[in-house]
Amino acid sequence: MTSDMTEIETKTVTVTVTERLAGLAGSYDRSGAFPVESLRAVHEAGLLTATVGERYGGRGARVEETARILHALGRGDPSVALIAAMTLATHAREAVQPLWPEELYARVLKESRERPVLVNHARVEPDLGSPARGGLPATVARRTADGWSVSGHKRFVTGAEGLDWFLVWATTDEPQARVGTFLVPGDSPGIEVADRWDQLGLRASGSHDVVFREVEIPSGYVIGLGPHGPASEQDNRAGAALHLPLAALYLGVARAAQGFFHTFAHERVPANLGHPVARTERFRRTAGEIEVLLTGAEQLVFGGAARLDADDSSQTGSPYTPYTPEQALGARVLADRHAVRAVELAVRLLGNPGLARGNPLERHFRDIQCAPVHAPQEDISLLAIGTKALDL
Repeated sequence: MTSDMTEIETKTVTVTVTERLAGLAGSYDRSGAFPVESLRAVHEAGLLTATVGERYGGRGARVEETARILHALGRGDPSVALIAAMTLATHAREAVQPLWPEELYARVLKESRERPVLVNHARVEPDLGSPARGGLPATVARRTADGWSVSGHKRFVTGAEGLDWFLVWATTDEPQARVGTFLVPGDSPGIEVADRWDQLGLRASGSHDVVFREVEIPSGYVIGLGPHGPASEQDNRAGAALHLPLAALYLGVARAAQGFFHTFAHERVPANLGHPVARTERFRRTAGEIEVLLTGAEQLVFGGAARLDADDSSQTGSPYTPYTPEQALGARVLADRHAVRAVELAVRLLGNPGLARGNPLERHFRDIQCAPVHAPQEDISLLAIGTKALDL
């Protein structure tokens, strides 16, 4: 997909990819295999590099477009969408503030034109948990004659077995320790995919544990290296450009569940009724509640994303009120709640058919449970929102 594609062309391509992903999602969910074919479809559509900055010859998709892409991919297969989201977020950050060594990022972009190149952070640890709750990583980067040697154990590294680059958050072994993100090529010796991802939902996301054993990298393969402190910890307030697209991803799951609910309602004709259950008041009322939940959440998410994009443009002056990090966190909390509730309503009304492994609604129900798990989780978000509201 080139940067000069029209909005209509972009939507057409995205719909096609969504349908392709949906057709493969069931088999990948059952096997837990890495979704190679689905990611290839995302790559061939140009969606995996949509956020590459215009300075690098990319489309420079911003927050709202990214949210809409992930909404569409989430509707097809949220495991694939989540893997793609991590790569999209990396390119988006680089477009705003270049941090990678110039030659290295140029290499990533060159290879991305030929095949899917996947990138993700490795931050969570067994003892540390999520960096969203603070703490110093136990993963250590030691100085070598030629660069760094990285050793440690990371958890929940989405797309682990297919990553071309691990962005490993680690502490240096210097007398005055620093922390930074070390750029580790995925084919480096010493990388082991350890505990396998075997969860209720997002079963094809490959969010495995990864162990790094004295993995050697050049001295320049590190970004953001500095003293540990508030500036180096995960900022739960400033991640709006990622929070909103992730919320959109799970709203896509809920829309897929809604689609199956509608199909079932039109096709199910009980003998005692003689007409589809879609005509009954019970189904119509539930359909209405699901639609209200999802439409309201999408307005919050896409509207917030559009305001974030406006904040980065030339809109300045006193009449314009910037979109705050707390608003983004609030939109994420409500969107996750609404998405989970909408799918729950569909499953509850369908009863046993809704929980049958033979239809996609059961998979959507499992996948949507992952929405509130992403950092920052709801309690951390509400704490940040409440602290700001009370002006503490």
